[in-house]
Amino acid sequence: EWTMKTSIVFLLCISVFPGFSQGRVVGEDETGFAECNVFFPGQVPPEGFTEPFHVKICQQYNKEPRFATLYSTKDKIPLYSAFKYTKPAQNKEENWLVEPQIDDPENDLHEMVHEADIVGTVANLGANQALTSDYVGSSYERGLLNPSLLNEEDFQMATYTLTNAVPLSPSLSQSWHRDIGRVVEQALVPHCSKKDHLYLLAGAIPSSVRVKGKVSVPETLWLAACCDAPEGWSLGLVKKTNDENSLADLTVGQLEKQLLAGVHLFKGNCGEDNQSQEKTKAILQAVSQIRSGEQVETSDNQEAKDSGLVRKVAGIIATPFIKILELLIYVFVELVKFVFYFVWLVIKRVGSTVLDGVYSLWNALVSYLKAISMVLISIPYDVGRVIVNISLGFLQIVQDVASLTYRILCIPVGFVLHLAAFPYHSICAIPSVLKDMATGIGGTFSLVIDATAALLHGFYYLAGHIVKRFVPKGSSDD
Repeated sequence: EWTMKTSIVFLLCISVFPGFSQGRVVGEDETGFAECNVFFPGQVPPEGFTEPFHVKICQQYNKEPRFATLYSTKDKIPLYSAFKYTKPAQNKEENWLVEPQIDDPENDLHEMVHEADIVGTVANLGANQALTSDYVGSSYERGLLNPSLLNEEDFQMATYTLTNAVPLSPSLSQSWHRDIGRVVEQALVPHCSKKDHLYLLAGAIPSSVRVKGKVSVPETLWLAACCDAPEGWSLGLVKKTNDENSLADLTVGQLEKQLLAGVHLFKGNCGEDNQSQEKTKAILQAVSQIRSGEQVETSDNQEAKDSGLVRKVAGIIATPFIKILELLIYVFVELVKFVFYFVWLVIKRVGSTVLDGVYSLWNALVSYLKAISMVLISIPYDVGRVIVNISLGFLQIVQDVASLTYRILCIPVGFVLHLAAFPYHSICAIPSVLKDMATGIGGTFSLVIDATAALLHGFYYLAGHIVKRFVPKGSSDD
């Protein structure tokens, strides 16, 4: 729809719907989608989707459940969206949002929000879900599985979330929404006696083709309907994405065989085995008319036709401007990303430089304190060594003086003894006496000389040790 395309101008207007929907992510091991179980017959969701990357989401708006989604974080597209038909409202502008909890389950955001609001605050944003940038600049647009055109106002605004969108070419998106809208309004709703018991599942089968290497392009689109009422029935529709004009009808059981093994879409296949043959025939006839391009007779046909023509003409006129606007928004988003990256890089470089400087200063301070500590520790040791050496020097001097004194005092005693023995020895002892006297005198001079030399040696040793410890060393010339 052209109104869906033109509304991309509101991509950055994040305050238009401040209370937008709350998306609750439900673990795959739970039996249902909590409040969103109301969108399944018997409140039992489809079974068989058990891969660890299958995430159940209860899509809410204004704290009310609007539809349920099974999302593939591997393919980054929804595998199905479950909803009920409500009276369609006039088309509203798009206001695309994302689900933060898919990428960051630990964050405290419990509502689907605009992507621009959470850039930089949600960890791993885009790791498990598609973002606007994955579509901008590509040849694909965001095709809604739960079409906004089948919902009333509050439900309609809740459909504009990227967890409800798959990549479709503009022509395929238009063909799919046109066909599914006509089938539901003209073939299904008129044949379900209780309108609020018409349950719809719109889904996609992923392919290996990916947009920008991330978002899987569906190979098949499908719709499963269940009228859970007296004279109920069920129906499946399939459209191949390589043929936008294709629209095949089949039973729900046949549709399930094209999906994953073990998948059951509706509880008890919605009474497929006991459904009314007349109802089924009438529905298939209406689908056949829609497929062949015929208009199913309803009171609103002419009005819908005129409205469709106006939308088609307006879409042709608005397409060039939409493409230019998409390009400008893409450039703006990339520029914002570059600015954030540049600021982050500058902060990182400055922080790294400051940390390196602080680390170097710390190492220098530690080395200086270590050197000062070693010097301070060595001072008492050196002082002790000097004191010990001085003490040993004085003891050596005292020892030398005592030895000299002893030798001096010993000379008269020997002399007196020899003199007393003189008469006894008489003249014969004179040579021996003279010899002893000469020896004593010589010994005296020798002791004086030795004592003087020892004293000078002690003072020289003390002075030299003091000089070596406290006077700085000089060059050899000095």
